[in-house]
Amino acid sequence: MNPVAVIPVVAPVIPAFWPMMPEIILAAGALLLVLFGAFRGDRANEGMGIVALALLVVAFVAVLMLPSERVETMMGSFVIDPFAKFMKALVLLGSAGGIILSTDYMRREGILRFEYPILIVLATIGMMMVISANDLIALYLGLELLSLSSYVIAAFDRDNVRSTEAGLKYFVLGALSSGMLLYGASLVYGFTGTVSFPAMALILQGEVGAGAIFGLVFVAAGIAFKISAVPFHMWTPDVYEGSPTPVTAFFAAAPKMAGMAMATRVFIDAFPGILVQWQQIIVFISIASMALGSFAAIGQRNIKRLMAYSSIGNIGYALIGLAAGTPEGVQGVVVYMAIYLAMTLGAFAVILGLRRGNVMFETVDDLSGLARTHPALAFCLAAMMFSLAGIPPLAGFFAKFYVFAAAIEAGLVALAVIGVVTSVIGAYYYLRIVKVMYFDAPVERFERMSPGQGFVLAVSSVVVLLFWLVPAPIVNAAGAAARSLF
Repeated sequence: MNPVAVIPVVAPVIPAFWPMMPEIILAAGALLLVLFGAFRGDRANEGMGIVALALLVVAFVAVLMLPSERVETMMGSFVIDPFAKFMKALVLLGSAGGIILSTDYMRREGILRFEYPILIVLATIGMMMVISANDLIALYLGLELLSLSSYVIAAFDRDNVRSTEAGLKYFVLGALSSGMLLYGASLVYGFTGTVSFPAMALILQGEVGAGAIFGLVFVAAGIAFKISAVPFHMWTPDVYEGSPTPVTAFFAAAPKMAGMAMATRVFIDAFPGILVQWQQIIVFISIASMALGSFAAIGQRNIKRLMAYSSIGNIGYALIGLAAGTPEGVQGVVVYMAIYLAMTLGAFAVILGLRRGNVMFETVDDLSGLARTHPALAFCLAAMMFSLAGIPPLAGFFAKFYVFAAAIEAGLVALAVIGVVTSVIGAYYYLRIVKVMYFDAPVERFERMSPGQGFVLAVSSVVVLLFWLVPAPIVNAAGAAARSLF
């Protein structure tokens, strides 16, 4: 065979796959890790997390090297643009944080197995596929890869009844939501004749048929489940409480980035011509999530359940920016999720540090007097709580400011007002944690945090405390990401 004749066939393949290079790196790495773990057995348990973390770092570098302009590949089903790059970077940071926070906990609990970091990597591949999905089929494939990995991760502590129950609940309700999303996607395809987001945007303009709107509602319901928005939030408190704490930290961080990116791309890219129709859905979901997240968390004593309701409320605030349907609104969503990632990882780094020996503590009362026994730890957790409450000049204030400002500019003044009111109500349970740490009688000292937990907490604290000094890198990158969708 003449080797020259092969060149025209092979050469175009490399550019076609280049936009997918981060996913290809993670997929190839995951396969190699599976083989390595299978051959090494239990001897592979200890170092697998470090290898998986290195794999995520390589993928992060690959994401940064992707082109800055919009590029479509795989016959238009996979897209890379500044929005995808920014959100993929957040997902990789969230997954890396999940692995770093898990190692010490898994070792102490006797459940350190090489499969866990591999499952995190596989879930990350699904999240990155979801972010770059440019049609309904690619979206569903990426979502199922993420979901199947997440079900196993939730039940990873298989000898623990609560963990097994969490995994089963997540699986049953997740299968239901996937069915709803798939049904909605089939309806949209049936009434538009296409699964491509750009083609849908051209077809669905102005007044559309009831069938397409009906399909849109089911798609929105499936997406709402994945981001744990009301009224499809019912799995969140139980799964957060029952799963191992590092798994809860992972669920509260990386998948939330992918879920909001998915919601933003679907509604902005596929349905821009029927903004009025889907805006009503998003406004309702946003108000319901903010209200439930503010009121339901007040009576919670388990800190993991409290963080579950906090995540529901925070998704409601992020959806305010999406409801605006403007570049400023999407910029607000991206900034909000970046800051939320830092706040969440920082808070869970402290939660994972609440232990004496092999005994983990998960209630708010366990934080009593933490300011006197661990002043630095109490200060960092207080900063996270004040930031989640939206108190200036911490980063959480600016996160809410951007989405509220976008809503007001888009004419959604009532939605912004409701957001401010629910934020004030939700501040109660955040401030209660600060009160317990600084004013209640101290309990016995906790052990020192692991180096990994300390690193995550330090980085998160720097972002939360100093964002107001140097906001430009995140805000400008978020602005560029938002404009690439319009």
